[in-house]
Amino acid sequence: MEKHDLVIIGGGPAGLAAAVSARENGIQDILIIERDKYLGGILNQCIHNGFGLHRFKEELTGPEYAQRFIDRVLEKEIPYKLETIVLSATPDRQVTYMNEKEGIVTIQAGAVILAMGCRERPRGALGIPGYRPAGVYTAGTAQRMMNIEGKKVGKSVVILGSGDIGLIMARRMTLEGAKVHAVAEVMPYSGGLQRNIVQCLNDYDIPLYLSHTVSKIYGKDRVEGVDISQVDENRNVIPGTAVHYDCDTLLLSCGLIPENELSRMADISISRVTNGPEVNDKLETTSEGFFACGNVLHVHDLVDYVSEEAERAGVTAAEFIKNEIKKEVTAPIHCEGGVRYTVPQTIAVSSMDDKVVVRFRVGSVIKKKKLSLYVNGEKKISLAKQVMEPGKMEEILFLKKYFENCGNDAKIELKVED
Repeated sequence: MEKHDLVIIGGGPAGLAAAVSARENGIQDILIIERDKYLGGILNQCIHNGFGLHRFKEELTGPEYAQRFIDRVLEKEIPYKLETIVLSATPDRQVTYMNEKEGIVTIQAGAVILAMGCRERPRGALGIPGYRPAGVYTAGTAQRMMNIEGKKVGKSVVILGSGDIGLIMARRMTLEGAKVHAVAEVMPYSGGLQRNIVQCLNDYDIPLYLSHTVSKIYGKDRVEGVDISQVDENRNVIPGTAVHYDCDTLLLSCGLIPENELSRMADISISRVTNGPEVNDKLETTSEGFFACGNVLHVHDLVDYVSEEAERAGVTAAEFIKNEIKKEVTAPIHCEGGVRYTVPQTIAVSSMDDKVVVRFRVGSVIKKKKLSLYVNGEKKISLAKQVMEPGKMEEILFLKKYFENCGNDAKIELKVED
């Protein structure tokens, strides 16, 4: 059995940033495992710009952003394996992988960082009536086919779901000469960033229909058309509201799901809300020595935040390997008043850093409210919020001084209130 101090599963933006950070914090024996042919992950197919504004203070394309971290991995001579699939991960940190050259290999890891990213919700999870013709793609699959494989996906398009990938593909397909008839969104608000609605839909006169869904797909061999119908407050189709669109392609941008089969194998507790691992403020999961970062943990808006989070995971994994942190009881963060979830979900109050970034999402559009932090019933901070939307990840700083004279049994509440 091979041994490595740190195994990082995933060579995308999270895995790369975590590897660099761990090396800079004294860990020499690192191995990155990536299933694709290249390092860089999903960014390789995101050829549009808009990345890196927070991190590098300039607009980069996805491949350019990824290359910044690939260069640092190469510069530091951090080993990596490509076209390698991780088959399993056990709670005692045995990681088994397979590739064409080596066959099946098991590694005993000192620590593991999970950075597998996320996957798209497929048609089978949506229950749209109709046959299963050619021409139905998830937006990410269509993006890869166009931007990496150089294939033309369709000429006449309808998009279901207003996630960021779907919005970006509306623009991308328009630029390739396709006609994008409409984007339908089942929720009463968009799931994407406002800037993408403006730049990808409004600028190209592509309509966005909120509280609408695709109610039927026509065509047996290839998509021939779809019906778009209004939905009520329970997301049920309202009879008699269908509008038909002739089209040859339907793109689905209906949500992303953290890729966590390996996390479950490692007996890691999975959040019912994020579908990612539950972590403490060290980004350590409920299985000792396993850390998580990036979209495998929860779906991010910006890759800049992924890199920041991953660097934190690299630091704390390094501390674990050097026996500088121990497993301890942590205090859960209770979400109230419209806050759906936080990451991290728990805080080790007795050993927390001076500042802990807590990111969260709300469950609906909230206007002119306050975001308040209570510790043991005492309000520690209250921030005025003009607008909070489900499509935009929010954050708040937890300062150590808020938890003075508190132990790991502290009651922590993050709530929206008047």
